[in-house]
Amino acid sequence: MPAIAIIGAQWGDEGKGKATDLLGSRVDYVVKFNGGNNAGHTVVIGDEKYALHLLPSGILSPNCTPVIGNGVVVDIEVLFQELDALIARGVDVSRLQVSANAHVIADYNRSLDKVTERFLGSRRLGTTGRGIGPTYADKMNRIGIRIQDLFDAGILRQKVEGALELKGQILAKIYNRRAPDVDAIVEELLSYADRLRPMVSDTGLLLNQALDRGETVLLEAGQATLLDVDHGTYPFVTSSSATSAGACTGSGIPPMRLDQVIGIVKAYTTRVGEGPFPTELDDDFGEHLRKVGAEYGTTTGRPRRCGWYDAVIARYAARVNGVTDFVLTKLDVLTGLEQVPVCVAYDVDGVRHDEMPVNQTDFHHAVPIYEYLPGWWEDISACRTFEELPANAQAYVRAVEAMSGARISVLGVGPKRDESIVLHELI
Repeated sequence: MPAIAIIGAQWGDEGKGKATDLLGSRVDYVVKFNGGNNAGHTVVIGDEKYALHLLPSGILSPNCTPVIGNGVVVDIEVLFQELDALIARGVDVSRLQVSANAHVIADYNRSLDKVTERFLGSRRLGTTGRGIGPTYADKMNRIGIRIQDLFDAGILRQKVEGALELKGQILAKIYNRRAPDVDAIVEELLSYADRLRPMVSDTGLLLNQALDRGETVLLEAGQATLLDVDHGTYPFVTSSSATSAGACTGSGIPPMRLDQVIGIVKAYTTRVGEGPFPTELDDDFGEHLRKVGAEYGTTTGRPRRCGWYDAVIARYAARVNGVTDFVLTKLDVLTGLEQVPVCVAYDVDGVRHDEMPVNQTDFHHAVPIYEYLPGWWEDISACRTFEELPANAQAYVRAVEAMSGARISVLGVGPKRDESIVLHELI
């Protein structure tokens, strides 16, 4: 069986958790392959609501093995807090596997993240302050700490000392913060080793062997295409690869085994943090989308910036990722609008752009060109077939599909697990 990737096709918060959970009972492994606890998924099962930050959504499916891949950066304290919270609610977490090659977020990475953002002032990037970027920087600078290092006290101390030779000076002399204590950091990290050890494995080998046996592997992205460090709206991006290509490097699965890419898009658009956002609404419509859609960050609680659906971005994400199927979420949030604008192109200084502008300056100055579609007033949360939707809702879906570069296979009509319409089976 091939591997399947689930990718955010906007700026994140599209509902990847629900999409993953929708498939979780039909797959054998769910892999988080990038990011850390800087983004979250909210999954609603019956009357139970689960907010996941570091753990893959597959943790909630009893017959599925959840995996934290090598492309993830792990705050171990947060990992254990999430596991304990789920255990307290009766969730079996014993199947979790963590890559020995995943990198560890140390306390000094969190400190650097926070003080750097404050130092940047108006030029800040809007990070969560959880140490994600500095940890990925350590990885690329080859001074990072990996999960496997926690099982060798000598190696761990050498790595912490090496990292702090420069970072201690930066924190103390540039940011006027107390230099981190090597002993304290090593002691904290070693305290996690015994509990962590049974979860750690060669997850790349594990996943490839699963595919050899004919099992299904679902690869779940954190963040989204427009936040990808290479293909996103740089520099207002995350520090990892959130595209389908990142699914391979972050899991150890080769590209030829990735056969399906599911892109998740909201029926409108949201963004958290700084950076350009052509369809952003600073009016009552924006507030309406935020309120009805409960658009507040799962991890940070920050209100999300809201805007209309952007077909230019959807086409870009379809191209970059090789999207085979879209899942269009939160269609129900658009109920009650007289008309629904959809961005079909941009105007940049009088020039029409049907695709993403090639440079950042043009994208900053992009003015959306809208097509206006008729709205609907009927409650659609109980609809389970496409034909049950109001005619105008059906027309909206078909129009958006034609503009977005791939077929729409699933519609989200409410937050709960069963509030979905399947147009084409994903597996």
